[in-house]
Amino acid sequence: MKKIIYPLSLILLFITCSQQSTESSNKSLVEDNDLAELITKRTYYTKQINDLSLELDNINSAIDALGGTEKRQLITAFKSKKQPFEHQLEIQANIKTRQNVLIYPEFAGRLIKLKVEEGQKVKKGTLLAIIEDAGLKDQLDQIKLQLDLTKTTFERTKRLWDQKIGSEMMYLEAQTRYKAAKKQVSQIRQQLAKTKIYAPFSGVIDEIPARLGSNLIPGVTPVLRIVNLNSMFAESDVPENYLPNITKGSKATVTIPALNLVQKTQVHQTGNFISATNRTFRVEARLENPEGIIKPNLNARLSIIDYYNPEAIMIPLRVIRENANGQPYVFILSNPEEDNGYTTEKRMIVLGKSKEEMIEILEGLEIDELIADEGVSLLVSNQKVKRILE
Repeated sequence: MKKIIYPLSLILLFITCSQQSTESSNKSLVEDNDLAELITKRTYYTKQINDLSLELDNINSAIDALGGTEKRQLITAFKSKKQPFEHQLEIQANIKTRQNVLIYPEFAGRLIKLKVEEGQKVKKGTLLAIIEDAGLKDQLDQIKLQLDLTKTTFERTKRLWDQKIGSEMMYLEAQTRYKAAKKQVSQIRQQLAKTKIYAPFSGVIDEIPARLGSNLIPGVTPVLRIVNLNSMFAESDVPENYLPNITKGSKATVTIPALNLVQKTQVHQTGNFISATNRTFRVEARLENPEGIIKPNLNARLSIIDYYNPEAIMIPLRVIRENANGQPYVFILSNPEEDNGYTTEKRMIVLGKSKEEMIEILEGLEIDELIADEGVSLLVSNQKVKRILE
């Protein structure tokens, strides 16, 4: 510092001493109208001014180097820290239930009785409708009489055969007729059972498209639809690259915009094959529906937590910059000085998953490092800056 003050003092002393002597001589030259001498003086003073300006520039540079009048970029900064981080996959879903069945008849005939109404709640096994049996019951009564006769014949023939009376052929024929009659009775009973339609599960009769007296054709004419709204789930197709991260038990959230409903749940089933057409696998998440307001085929959004890090370093996306090669970096504040002064350091980083405006840093940062925030777009490496405390 003494090296700077000494030449500066000499310059000031020289200017002060010479100022008085030059004023009188210059006044004399002007009064004498001596042009040549005035030009000479001007050249002399011009050289002095240039020399003094050069010396003054050197002094200013030295002062700036020592930080006396240095102008620094004003920025804000925050400390990096660890925090829990969950990444969610959001996809479109469809609300479904496996207990939503449109029942078709198994027996061709006329619908003669409906035992339920639309909107009625029924239990599993409840009789729903009856189809005309077309004389099957009478046919069954006749076959039963034949069965009784063949049974009696077989029993008597067997007793005789056990006593070595009669031929073996008579015994075998009686046995065969008896078995054939039993089989006929069983077949007709099965046919008669198909004339009655029972509830396959507990639920609500949603609609009855069939009408009394109409002729029903098996597999063609629907009779009624039964729905159970207590067993609902959200189903969606997930891209195959998420297969390692989404498993049974993964936490999930189902949002149904039409009902303004959000429900926390979890994945209870994942598909065991990848679709060849769209390279996805199926996932299901159960839903609670105690009030029955959730209906099949509603549109929904399914959010599944596919990644969790309890000690992630998260920073805002706005502080990240990229170099010419597309590599991300941030500016770190290092070498702390007085009055919140720092030096910038460019730090290359490796990015992880993002959520909203935050992103995970996998490599390049440690906890409690100062990261430049506001004003970062004007920074370069090894720049002197001043941090503004918020």
